[in-house]
Amino acid sequence: MTAPLAFDLVLGVLLLGVGLAAVLARDQFAAITLFIVYGLFVAIAWVRLDAVDVALAEAAIGAGLSGVLLLRAAGHLGHRHEIATSPSDDSLWRRLGTATLCAALAGMLALLSLSLPDEIAGLREGVDAGSAETGLRNPVTAVLLDFRGYDTLLETVVLFAALIGVWSLTPDQVWGGRPGLKEHARPDGVLASFGRLLPPIGLMIGVYLVWTGADAPGGAFQAGTVLAAVWMLAIMAGLADAPPVSRVRLRLAVVVGPLLFVAVAVVGILVGGFLVIPTAHTKTIILAIETGLTLSIAATLALLVMGRPRRPA
Repeated sequence: MTAPLAFDLVLGVLLLGVGLAAVLARDQFAAITLFIVYGLFVAIAWVRLDAVDVALAEAAIGAGLSGVLLLRAAGHLGHRHEIATSPSDDSLWRRLGTATLCAALAGMLALLSLSLPDEIAGLREGVDAGSAETGLRNPVTAVLLDFRGYDTLLETVVLFAALIGVWSLTPDQVWGGRPGLKEHARPDGVLASFGRLLPPIGLMIGVYLVWTGADAPGGAFQAGTVLAAVWMLAIMAGLADAPPVSRVRLRLAVVVGPLLFVAVAVVGILVGGFLVIPTAHTKTIILAIETGLTLSIAATLALLVMGRPRRPA
């Protein structure tokens, strides 16, 4: 048995074990912690599959930002930390039914995966040819912004619409106020220490991810998620407070990415059609779009995690 195969087997066992432990955990905090660990293991699995872009997204969103969201939700639940240890017969049958359905779905996915051909051409030839013309060496960025620009544009609009939906739940008396509750952390505690140490590092990582996304794994979604996570960390550590949602600069940060994307799409009509980007300037224009989207994604994700306004400005 080779070392890579042994590593993959151990990783697979850890994924199954941590996943089951997260589902079966009786304590909310333990379940959330196991969920975060599971997300990190999944990110490692994506790296082993040479899908580094997906691994970055999983680590930043699946483990990082989702973990923060679940921790905040658990905090709002108050003292209800323990899950019932003696479920009723009806609850037991529901759990068995859900487990059976999940096992059947997993089996179907495994059969479908084994039935796939070893080599699938897909868009590989077109992406390779387009990358040579545009200068985009990262095929993921080329597909998302050059071949499937409509999908990427709609994804940014969906995030914006989700934020509007969260803000629409705001009571009239605090409309335009600060989202979430005021965070209090010990100045000499671990959270405050991490809040001082990690944001500068996260800022550099975010800038690097968006800059290198045209040529290597990275891009706006990964960079924006990292920036949102470190902003949330600074707020949770009590080093900063959430800004009022009525602040003009904050709202500009939320919309600058989608507006820039739409502007480029409309201007493309002059050179051939909606969302058509001139080949000679593709890399420069895509970097500009990615930069705007990074700012908007970071602001939108952080505001979604903070929730609706709860305090006056």
